Amino acid sequence: MSERIVVLGAGFGGLELCTMLSEALGDEVDVTLIDKSDAFVFGFSKLDVMFGRTTPEAVRMSYEDIAKRGLRFVQATVTAIDPEARRVTTDAGVFDADTLVIALGADYDMDATPGLAEGGNEFYSVAGAERLAGIIPQFSAGHIVIGVCGAPFKCPPAPSECALLLHDELTARGVREACQISFVIPLGTPVPPSPETSVALEREFAERDIRLIAGRRVSALDPGRSVAVLDDGTELQYDLFLGVPKHRAPDVVIQSGIAEEGYVPVDSATLQTRYPGVYAVGDVATAGVPKAGVFAEGAARVVAQTLIHRLRGGDPPGPHLGRGTCYIEFGHGRIGSVDIDFLSGSSRTGVFNPPSTDLVVEKERFGASRRARWFGR
Repeated sequence: MSERIVVLGAGFGGLELCTMLSEALGDEVDVTLIDKSDAFVFGFSKLDVMFGRTTPEAVRMSYEDIAKRGLRFVQATVTAIDPEARRVTTDAGVFDADTLVIALGADYDMDATPGLAEGGNEFYSVAGAERLAGIIPQFSAGHIVIGVCGAPFKCPPAPSECALLLHDELTARGVREACQISFVIPLGTPVPPSPETSVALEREFAERDIRLIAGRRVSALDPGRSVAVLDDGTELQYDLFLGVPKHRAPDVVIQSGIAEEGYVPVDSATLQTRYPGVYAVGDVATAGVPKAGVFAEGAARVVAQTLIHRLRGGDPPGPHLGRGTCYIEFGHGRIGSVDIDFLSGSSRTGVFNPPSTDLVVEKERFGASRRARWFGR
């Protein structure tokens, strides 16, 4: 009987894991990939949607396009996870696994920040980005506050990118002088692992008169007064609030008992949970790396190599190194990047690569290679 591998979540981690298993093992394994959505969207595409550079339809990649040996995709909502039995209940049936991989990402907890749902606009979902694509072009005067409501959060450079792209949008319409932009972030600097990257971003903010309030998070909104309340009691009046909600593992993961303090603890080297045969990769896990797609992908490779080694033999996999490159929009069509290394040495490092035309091409190639690898496009 074939090894039954059930993968929950078809994001960076789930897609890369299933692709590697199919390439190495084909029909020797029975891999089921489950996701509640019908399509995948790169995280960085949400800013493109938000600022009108593309449409939601153009950035969607349908899971129906996945055609890989040994793999079937099931669109379903996971309603229960039993990590001890490695059994998953969904609205499309029950799935038993010999190996279970949880890659369900992180959900947005709007209720964790009072007033956010009523008085703010989140831009971390496709729906939120699409909604703002209709609001931002109509904004011509006042104070815009970009506020992060908790850490950790996905793609740490994204709020900085939002601030710089917002400046470009307002400038292009000739209304920048009538607008103020403030950016509130709970981290001490925009990109803590890379002082060089943080300094470069802070310089860009200063040149554009973007007020950076670091080391503070937005703890509440008062929609009646149009005020954002920071965790030190400071109040910021706003005319438009763009928020990054607090993150946590999905409810079904928390209810399973496998999570601690909002996320699934794993061995950072192997991504193994405390339950035999159960792994967790990506934003849902506490693996000592940033919450970003490239790190979910790297973790998935380690799990795939572990399963391939167990089923096929050969060289055992090395540990999860927590390495990856994050691309950063600097405005004016410029893209820089930071090469992050979280786990291979004694300390975290981040090497800054200044904006260049080469990096514009490299980011495009990054997206194109994943589209081709995962979806055959």
